[in-house]
Amino acid sequence: MSKRLVALGDSFTEGVGDDDPGRPNGVRGWADRVAEVLAAGQPGFCYANLAIRGRLLRQVLAEQLDPALAMDPDLVTLYAGGNDLMRPKVDLDALAEEYDKAVARLSETGATVVLFTAVDGAEDPVFRRLRGRTAIYNEHVRLIAGRYGARLVDLWAMRRLGDRRLWSADRLHLNALGHTEVAIAVLDILGVPHELAPAALGPRPVLSVRQQRAENLRWAREHALPWIGRRLRGESSGDGIHPKRPALAPVEG
Repeated sequence: MSKRLVALGDSFTEGVGDDDPGRPNGVRGWADRVAEVLAAGQPGFCYANLAIRGRLLRQVLAEQLDPALAMDPDLVTLYAGGNDLMRPKVDLDALAEEYDKAVARLSETGATVVLFTAVDGAEDPVFRRLRGRTAIYNEHVRLIAGRYGARLVDLWAMRRLGDRRLWSADRLHLNALGHTEVAIAVLDILGVPHELAPAALGPRPVLSVRQQRAENLRWAREHALPWIGRRLRGESSGDGIHPKRPALAPVEG
């Protein structure tokens, strides 16, 4: 099993949406859950999480890649590009070239590299509009994973992630249930035994058109409009935020 895990990325890997006031940055997330399983019964295991919410792909690579390589990890997780997909314009081919070079550098170390496709937003009326560019992004990621022998967690194929009960109120970030689903997928693809279990959700609640409209209006007022405001002001949710685990350290509890 791996002894040194370094997680790179944005809010997805930082753990945003899975609130835990007792943890650094106030969040837990799938990467913490994976680290906890790997650390159990494995003396000497260490974990670093360099991910910061709001980061674009180029920012993730520029800020996190070299520090990660300096830690000499034997397991690296990397997800970046989700924030780029939500920008009005994005050159996916150019981003894929940079992503490819980064994964090449990681794989050259001999570390096991884990990559992720983006989630399919087909069931959300807003994010459904991004399906085309998301699908292209995912094909790039699949090709890169195949080229360098990286493990691929295919979030696009995880249909349970279409259930809004796995997401926080902002619809952008997974909640504790959703992060658990991702942790299970990561551990399974690594072949690591664990006792994590997906939530028993039962049938999805059926909302009337009026209820759906009310929920959408509430979401727009409380989450979409503030997000748009930050974009217009050139601000990011990650401004002033630091990595919650900037160096390799043992996992407690």
